[in-house]
Amino acid sequence: MAVSVFDLFSVGIGPSSSHTVGPMRAAGMFVDELVDRDVLDRVADVRVDLFGSLAATGAGHGTMPAILLGLEGYRPDTIETDVMEQRLTSMRAEGKIRLAHRTTVSLNESDIHLHPGCRLGRHPNAMTMAAFSSGGDVIYRETYFSVGGGFVVTETEPATRSTASADTGFHSAAELLALAERDGLSVSQVMLRQECEARSEAEVRAQLLHIRDVMVACQANGMARDGHLPGNLMVRRRARDWFVRLDSEDPERDPAFAEDWVNLVALAVNEENASGGRIVTAPTNGAAGIIPAVLHYALHYTPAGHADPDETTIRFLLTAGAIGSLYKERASISGAEVGCQGEVGSAASMAAGGLAEILGGTPRQVENAAEIAMEHSLGLTCDPIGGLVQIPCIERNAISAGKAINAARMALRGDGTHRVSLDQVIETMRATGLDMSAKYKETSTGGLAVNVPVNVVEC
Repeated sequence: MAVSVFDLFSVGIGPSSSHTVGPMRAAGMFVDELVDRDVLDRVADVRVDLFGSLAATGAGHGTMPAILLGLEGYRPDTIETDVMEQRLTSMRAEGKIRLAHRTTVSLNESDIHLHPGCRLGRHPNAMTMAAFSSGGDVIYRETYFSVGGGFVVTETEPATRSTASADTGFHSAAELLALAERDGLSVSQVMLRQECEARSEAEVRAQLLHIRDVMVACQANGMARDGHLPGNLMVRRRARDWFVRLDSEDPERDPAFAEDWVNLVALAVNEENASGGRIVTAPTNGAAGIIPAVLHYALHYTPAGHADPDETTIRFLLTAGAIGSLYKERASISGAEVGCQGEVGSAASMAAGGLAEILGGTPRQVENAAEIAMEHSLGLTCDPIGGLVQIPCIERNAISAGKAINAARMALRGDGTHRVSLDQVIETMRATGLDMSAKYKETSTGGLAVNVPVNVVEC
């Protein structure tokens, strides 16, 4: 295993893990380096350049304000919404930021240089930052790549780091199944063993339950708010009205309404994400509604969920995390790199595997469920209208949550034997993403983004 479950499920802000959370983290890394080098007080000016997809859809994804907040020292997992709004209002009025809350320099959103037609070698989500002295000398410069799910690397860093021992680590689904069968473990138990090499089991369990609590709070916030989402598309929030109707129609939570509640949770989470609210990347913001929606199903409509909600949550997220680590290590979870198949496709695959284990599936049935969900997400494009994570992203999460549940149930009807392996479908997704035209990879230059007219395209 090369990726922790807590990398795949991390608390952040909307609307995008790669275009909001990642750039904010990169800016934080940059200013932390200035502090560590003890050169912050010498900085008189900062230049920021965005390349490729970050430049093409940064306006609709909140990339520029996220960078300014990161340079000030704020982090996506801890910043409060009211603080964020206050600081952005002040920045826009003054045209200045406070590096690490200390050194004031002139910099606003319009000062950030955009190069949408230029891709740096490693990844389409690239950004460079440079700090200058009063005499114009370069004090420090670095290039960062936001590689999906909030992950950020520099030019010399590997995209993933192995933290597991050679005897218990896995880097493919075949290795994961071999470990489970060798040691008589479920997929969640294999993943728990890996996580416990970095932290205690009690810490792992507590942090997973915290992740669940943030997911539940996010969906509750989404169901409580009405009005329109930010941006010129004027997309109306639907989750609140749906909740009021469903709560009235289904006061006893009849299983006949299960699909409606799954759809509602996915919509609520992604509406909250689109409005810049607190979110859990799962494994990205654009796909953040799928895991919570299918987890809701596991907790409310399965015997295991009714019997022990906490244990069901832990097993579900560990299993989903084990599958997600394979996508992150062997392919990509970045829409800018492989299209939406890498975001909602990966999330649906993770959720299907997690639910299959909760339904009593063997490791091979879990692997089969994950494979089915991705096999039927192959080729899915990322073409957000106006560069906003709204259309088709919000509804796509609900559709993909249903796909994950269906995939899990299909796998449970079999014995785990199937023709196409999860490793094969992951490789197919990776290759498909490489072959896909750039206009279908989070640039808003193809698909729905150009065939649905809007007054002003925010990208």
